[in-house]
Order: sequence, then structure tokens, then C-alpha cells
Amino acid sequence: MGQSLLSQVRVSESFRLRSDLHIARKLWHMATGLIGLTVYYKSGLSIETMATALLLFAALAFMVEFFRLRNERVNKFLMVLMKPVMRESEKNSVSGMPFYALGVSLSLFFFPERIAILSVLFLIFADPIASFCGILYGRDKILPNKSLQGTIAAFSVCYIVTLVFGLIHTSPSMNLLIFSIFAGAIGAVSELCSQFVDDNLCIPVISGLGLFLLNFLVSVF
Repeated sequence: MGQSLLSQVRVSESFRLRSDLHIARKLWHMATGLIGLTVYYKSGLSIETMATALLLFAALAFMVEFFRLRNERVNKFLMVLMKPVMRESEKNSVSGMPFYALGVSLSLFFFPERIAILSVLFLIFADPIASFCGILYGRDKILPNKSLQGTIAAFSVCYIVTLVFGLIHTSPSMNLLIFSIFAGAIGAVSELCSQFVDDNLCIPVISGLGLFLLNFLVSVF
């Protein structure tokens, strides 16, 4: 197992594939999300202002992607600059960055603050950890790029994140425990949906919608 892990994280001259462990990308994914949440909480910006800023950033990022994919010199420059966190497939297709900003922005726009933040936390933590566990331990395939082990990891992370987030913002209760269990299932399903839609977009939007509906049945937030 030790040699297998080392072979996954070794420095390579080529771009990483989706099936590679790609630790740098996962750390980048978590760090950017946590930095964004820190800016939101520390700045005192309203949720509407933050959502608008992210939507504008997403629009700008899509324009940059559109331009680089049609300009070989710009594309090569950006690929060298962003190589540690880019995948092989993103050399000639839209990267995950604009989808990340768009997904978070839509969640902040459409859902109450705590539900939206929780869905963003699912994206920050469940997505990379599920991928990590799926690549290392995923033996039982549910979908072509999804395994039972990765899905269990997604459920576990979303359950723990919901429970901790709930204990920070509410009092301990049976409702919170029940909500956290179902939230874990919602997060796992939203992660599975990334088989069909970019995970940075579908996880915050689908989990946000699921959590919003769940909160009507098991009121916590």
C-alpha cells in the first residue's frame, strides 16, 4: 500500500488524469473554498454581495477559458502556470474553476445562508475526500467513475460536517442527528451526480436543494 500511495503522488512531467490521486489539486480545492468562506465571514459582506461577486468571477473565468481554448499561446502559458492543479482533460476543455465559482454562487443566491454554507462545505470537503478514497480503495463500482467506497466516504464526510456545523449553530438534539444522517445521504447522492455534471456545479446546487427541502421536514436551521 505504501508503494502504491507513493506512486500516485510522485512528481510527473505529464498532466494528471482523473484516476490519479492528484494531492495538489485536492488541497487547492479545499484551500480555495476555505479562503472564500473566511473572506465572507471576516469581511462582513452580505450573502447577496458575495454571491454576486462570485457570479461575476465565474463569468470572467468562463471568458478566460473561452479565450485560452482558442489561443494556443495563452493556453500554453496558463497550462504552465496552473499545471500543479490541472488535469490532462482540461488542456483542451473548460477547467473546473469557473464551475466552482458558479456552483457556490448559485447556492448562495437560492438557499438560506446556513443551508448554502453547508452545501459549500460539502463541496469543499466531500468532493476531494470521496475522490481520494475512491481512487485508493474503490473496488466496487457503482458508476464508471464512482465506487461504493468513495460514496461511503462522501456520506461520512457530509454527515460529520453537518453534525459539527449544526453543533456550532444550534443546540444538540435528535432532530440534528436525524438531519445529519439524511444530509450525509444527500451529499453522497450529489457527489454521484458529478458523473454527469461537473462536480463543482452539481454538488453545491443539488445538495443545497436537498438540504433546503430536508429542513422543512426536520427543522434544524
